[in-house]
Amino acid sequence: MHILSATDLSVKEHYKLLSGSVVPRPIAFVTTLSTEDSGVVNAAPFSFFNVVSADPPLLSVSISRSNGEMKDTARNILQYKELVIHVSTEEMIEDINETAAPLKPNQSELELTKFHVKPSEMIEVPGILEAKIRYECVLHEHITIKNDQGTVVNDLILAKVVCYHISEGVYDAEAGYISVEKLRPVARLAGHDYASLGKTYAMARPTS
Repeated sequence: MHILSATDLSVKEHYKLLSGSVVPRPIAFVTTLSTEDSGVVNAAPFSFFNVVSADPPLLSVSISRSNGEMKDTARNILQYKELVIHVSTEEMIEDINETAAPLKPNQSELELTKFHVKPSEMIEVPGILEAKIRYECVLHEHITIKNDQGTVVNDLILAKVVCYHISEGVYDAEAGYISVEKLRPVARLAGHDYASLGKTYAMARPTS
């Protein structure tokens, strides 16, 4: 067993250990409206993403800063208090990966893809038509994450879901369940590696 003291590790080493062991991670594909031009839709993927709560319905997205500068997505969310989060799936992932390109705030990453925007029901930020699941969200809370030197390095976004869009092909409306086999989500591993859904099995929880 290797024992590594956190104080002896670099930021890069921490990232490699955490991103390589906390796997698989779901990928949030997020659209927002640009602060530079509200007609421009910014889009980007984030794998530091998960469910926080069902009451209220909250999702978390942690957005790292670049050289201390807030990324477009975080800045847009703080300005307009809205975002759409999409579940990344196998048929979307190559185009989603293209949106990770570092463009200017007044440029839409969607221009690098074959995606089409779809107006939302309850917020101004549009979603992606091709997504099997998307969540219209409003900002619930913004938490800044500081390193040991007191520098803000991440913007943690807690997003409250106000409307669900779920494809009929993956949703059993009568039972209220989503078929992950039909959804075919993609997960992030370490480095350039991704994973699709593999073997699944059921296990009953203890009753006492």
